[in-house]
Amino acid sequence: MSPRRSELLRAAIRELYPGYFALVMATGILSNAFFMQGLHRLSTLLFAVNLVAFPSLFLATGIRVARFRRALWADLTDPRLVFSFFTTVAASNVLGVQAFLRGHVAGATALWLAALAGWIVLGYFSFSVLIFVSTRRNADVVHGGWLIAIVGTESLVLLGTMLAPELGRFSALTFVAVHAVWGIGIILYGIFVTLFSYRIFFAPLQPASLMPLVWVVMGAAAISANAGSALILCRPIVPFLSALRPFVEGTTLILWAWATWWIPLLVILGVWKHVVHRVPLTYHPMYWSLVFPLGMYSVASHRLSLAADFPPLRLAARGMMWVAFAAWCVTATAMLRRLLARAPATPEGA
Repeated sequence: MSPRRSELLRAAIRELYPGYFALVMATGILSNAFFMQGLHRLSTLLFAVNLVAFPSLFLATGIRVARFRRALWADLTDPRLVFSFFTTVAASNVLGVQAFLRGHVAGATALWLAALAGWIVLGYFSFSVLIFVSTRRNADVVHGGWLIAIVGTESLVLLGTMLAPELGRFSALTFVAVHAVWGIGIILYGIFVTLFSYRIFFAPLQPASLMPLVWVVMGAAAISANAGSALILCRPIVPFLSALRPFVEGTTLILWAWATWWIPLLVILGVWKHVVHRVPLTYHPMYWSLVFPLGMYSVASHRLSLAADFPPLRLAARGMMWVAFAAWCVTATAMLRRLLARAPATPEGA
């Protein structure tokens, strides 16, 4: 490798965006959507993409840990970036679902356990950053990326619900755990979405501050609804959990409706930024956090149609699946062009 290429690679790893695992999330959720719709060739193709993307990002992160600790620590202690690390949790679980659907139960279990450990560590660390490190005490610090913590939380429910029947004597414990984690995710979503809504509705809003991560507010609701539908469709062996089903059913429908309500508003915000204020569209890895909510809404709608036995929702699921795939193709093309140009990505906002 030439010295120039070596230096460019070092710079890319040193400045690696901590939320880049959203690439794996977006690719994986689309793969799962295609799998549910019976489009197995496309699903397998995207699974193959993730089999390259996930270890590559994992290796790059490992190198960053070993050689660029100062840059990594700066991201970990930044209240606007620390929650982006939850993309590693969500990516592990989404990849685990892909593996489980193809019969790789042991690999899916390993990914779930690793994601669970990461979720625990990141959960307490990120909130400690907000409590002890952040010096900003107004609405400006509230960031759409915070809701990636909910995405990571609910992703544990989705894979855990699939794995629970396969875990033998640990099945009951796993079923109880995933119900509890689902509840934690909903409570955190209520806290974060309230703060986020306050910022965009009542605080001054600049076009540059509307980053693609704003779509996570919809994606977090969609994945919570998806996880709720998964709980409805499973058959827990603990009677106490069966008694919770009416609550899960009602909450799931409300979450799906809330996610649906956000979609037109997010489109309006995008038009306001890119059409009215003419902010150019330039690639940044956080755009994968826009693609993922679109794919998740498709999967959530499909699974809710099964849980509620309401087939018309499958039309919405299929339509959004192709919208998400178009967004994936555009983002992937922009990413490849960026990589070929060897130019560092520039965030759109603070």
